Amino acid sequence: MGSCMMSSPLLLDEILERAATEFPNVEIVSQMPDKSRHRETYADMAARAKKLAQALTDAGIQLGDRVGTLSWNHFAHLECYFGIPAMGGVCHMINIRLAPEDIAWIINHAEDRILVVDDVLLPLYEKFADQINVEKVVVVNLTGQAVAEPMIDYEAFLDSASQDFVYPDKHEHDACGMCYTSGTTGKPKGVTYSHRSTVLHALTSSLPDCLNLSYNATVLPVVPMFHVNAWGLPYSSTLCGAKQVHPGPHLDAESLLNLYQDEGVTISAGVPTIWMGILNALDKEPERWQLVDNLSMIVGGSAAPESMIRRFDGHGLQLIQAWGMTETSPLGTSGRLKPAVQALDEDARYARRATVGTTVPLVRVRIVDNEGELAPRDGESMGELQIHGPWIAGNYYRLENSEEKFTADGWLRTGDIATIDDDGYIDITDRTKDVIKSGGEWISSVHLENEIMGHPDVAEAAVIAKSDDKWGERPLAAIVAVQGKTIDEAAIRAHLLERMPKWMVPDDYVFIDEIPRTSTGKFSKLALREQLQE
Repeated sequence: MGSCMMSSPLLLDEILERAATEFPNVEIVSQMPDKSRHRETYADMAARAKKLAQALTDAGIQLGDRVGTLSWNHFAHLECYFGIPAMGGVCHMINIRLAPEDIAWIINHAEDRILVVDDVLLPLYEKFADQINVEKVVVVNLTGQAVAEPMIDYEAFLDSASQDFVYPDKHEHDACGMCYTSGTTGKPKGVTYSHRSTVLHALTSSLPDCLNLSYNATVLPVVPMFHVNAWGLPYSSTLCGAKQVHPGPHLDAESLLNLYQDEGVTISAGVPTIWMGILNALDKEPERWQLVDNLSMIVGGSAAPESMIRRFDGHGLQLIQAWGMTETSPLGTSGRLKPAVQALDEDARYARRATVGTTVPLVRVRIVDNEGELAPRDGESMGELQIHGPWIAGNYYRLENSEEKFTADGWLRTGDIATIDDDGYIDITDRTKDVIKSGGEWISSVHLENEIMGHPDVAEAAVIAKSDDKWGERPLAAIVAVQGKTIDEAAIRAHLLERMPKWMVPDDYVFIDEIPRTSTGKFSKLALREQLQE
């Protein structure tokens, strides 16, 4: 039996039109490189996004074509978030923190036809420009400098639109966005998001027990728009008509706190490294900033320690854990407290707040042990965390042999080891692969080992995670020198800095006679951790 309901596709177009119609005067504030503030409204943003859509159409971009963005958080990037999908293109947000050769590989693998680049990021672009083949480079002029040909000024590109934009027919399962993983094991993996999955994610993440967005909110995503859709906040904030505040390239504590105070921010989101900097600034000058009571600070990327949550409570600020991945759009869990948990004693409440929380609506999770059996929800039984839902990836873009990341019955294998208690709170305890999570970004121990062992004076190297108060984790490199050779930290650091971003390079090194091995001859990182635990 069929229903009586209209058949209306879930498209980002509807979010854009609602914002322009219902919230035309709500502000979108962007902090510029010189720390001035650019202001436009949702009416402005929608009109400009549609001019961008028409300009892309005039440039020959067709349904499904990829348009890359190399940009910080600001008004033009938000216009790309909506304008590119409006005309049927796919907005490919590129992580500027990757090594230039990885960025070039990603652009080529995605087959981006046009690249939108901030002028302040042109030095980064120049490092890989000769490795890619895009048709046009459109420069967002944030500093007022002239844009050199053959590059095109973003404003001129918008002004080139030939006519008023008319939405083409699209299907809700058409791709609208694209992100790549950090490539911790092998090359980065591409994930494409559909209009349907993105709309459902925006609706669900806005719920009170999730991120609690509404048109009464003022939202500042510290998490970059090039990192997993800025956790979906540009979409969900526009859906709700919330005021948006974008920090641009200035992510230091003082700049953020000034924005929080001046713009009345009520919800923000970032990784623990950001929050540690803000916490230290508040501890140093507790009376300097007047912030909104109970400012909600969403933390993701890696778990925040309980001590950080308690310290923020002391400043009247609420730190809320969430968890997700590139493959989960990203929201999978939220750390709000259920009534039964709120009734527990203080220590028990903090213990639950230090987990990644419970699953958000429409998403299911399970724990599978080493024998492939479902583990009970007893808070003690550990296994791999697996996830399923309408905004969870079921495959990767143009990647063969990725079946090991997905189960036979269609669940995503997250690679995280976790427990789930009887209230549904998920505690991620470890990872199935030896990746290091530093400041919310993944660092591959294998990649580091290979680069270190590329030095002619290094015989062997193994990298493990070391706990770090600021970054969560940092890599620790254990190195065996070639017999008869002497090598020091400075030489290894210089070698690595020529090959990868500074934030990936270890701060700490130990030089040992041999690296412990398993019975099969592989490096035993378990034994190495025990050896180096001090």
